[in-house]
Amino acid sequence: MAELDSLISRVGSRFARSEPRARARDYVSGLVAGLERKNGWTVAEHAGELGPQGMQRLLRKADWDIDGVRDDVRDYVVEHLGDREAVIAADETGFLKKGVKSAGVQRQYSGTAGRTENCQIGVFLAYASKHGHALIDREFYLPESWTTDRERCRDGGIPDEVGFATKPRQVIAMLERMLAAQVPFAWFTADEAYGQAGYLRDWLEERDVFYVMATRCDHQITTRADRTTRADALVAEFVASAWQRLSVGAGAHGPREFDWARRQIEGTWARGRGHWLLARRSIGNPNEIAYYLAYGPHNARLVDLAFTAGSRWHIEEAFQQAKGEAGLDHYQVRSWRAWYAHITLSMLAPAWLAASKAAATKGGFADSDAGMIALTLPEIRRLLVAFVLTHHHDPSHTWAWSRWRRRSQYQARLSHYRRRGHPLTECRCSTNC
Repeated sequence: MAELDSLISRVGSRFARSEPRARARDYVSGLVAGLERKNGWTVAEHAGELGPQGMQRLLRKADWDIDGVRDDVRDYVVEHLGDREAVIAADETGFLKKGVKSAGVQRQYSGTAGRTENCQIGVFLAYASKHGHALIDREFYLPESWTTDRERCRDGGIPDEVGFATKPRQVIAMLERMLAAQVPFAWFTADEAYGQAGYLRDWLEERDVFYVMATRCDHQITTRADRTTRADALVAEFVASAWQRLSVGAGAHGPREFDWARRQIEGTWARGRGHWLLARRSIGNPNEIAYYLAYGPHNARLVDLAFTAGSRWHIEEAFQQAKGEAGLDHYQVRSWRAWYAHITLSMLAPAWLAASKAAATKGGFADSDAGMIALTLPEIRRLLVAFVLTHHHDPSHTWAWSRWRRRSQYQARLSHYRRRGHPLTECRCSTNC
């Protein structure tokens, strides 16, 4: 726990009082403690508190600098995982919700669900290096259906000055913070939702940020010979020798191998920079091709571009780990501020795990024996739970929480029935229907 104590001390100045600072430590501990659900109720019970009010106050009203902690998380990740060859990845993830009261919720496409769902959307940056990966920044996506209804925004705790911003604009805001903090990295990558945004590509090139971003097959490409054609038509002209089989990292079922090829395209080739159309072809299905726009040093190798494109996988893994190991999507809050508070602490928790894993690796503790893989981030969490985070409370504490939950659930049910004009009659059957 020494590393967690050090991390909490690092962010301690962001809290106006000692009570919320101590509660933030308990909140982060609870997020990685292996609880079935990680919300204000369960985390408070794990911490030994008598009710969830303190944890809920931490997220909703307590006096602490949430954005300051966000910056501390970023700096902490860079301190432990930093590398000049690192890749910054941007992506979004959905948080499924019920009802219409939660800030920013509406029916919209969620990559998490793979379909249109009632959900909230968060846009994130991840830092990926040879030492590990972790989320380092976040923005809440607020749909136009909300920004055009300021009364609804006020009900959701959304400040009046917050207006509509596209997801690429939110990425720009996060990248501006990252560049101002002089975070070491070499490349930026994102999927086609961002690669299609010409203003994002222009912004990156103006600041000489090298990128590889996905694009659509029908994207109009201008070659250096001033010929304009679709991306897929241009790739169809590639000769067989243009394709190289490359691995872009280790996957769960083996190396993530694809065939890759590129072609120079029109762009500003001043300052030793270049533009390419990059293509990735499936080995098992040659008709399955992904397309990318790339900008970087003129001597960039094909493997450099392919590795950067493949690094977008790290942010997907970071989402999976943050949700599975640190409750990123387990929150039960509705307000704008509470979302940022929970998400920020849920970024701090896996950052702690990633730093612990990196420290174990650098210290020689993660070397694998024959027939054994090295320590993984989920395994680091399990070891922490087994040796450090497991609390054994008095039985009266467990019983008190059972009574508290059932009383709260009864009040919630009573409220729902009253709202619908129905009397609440107790059910005495064995199924408690």
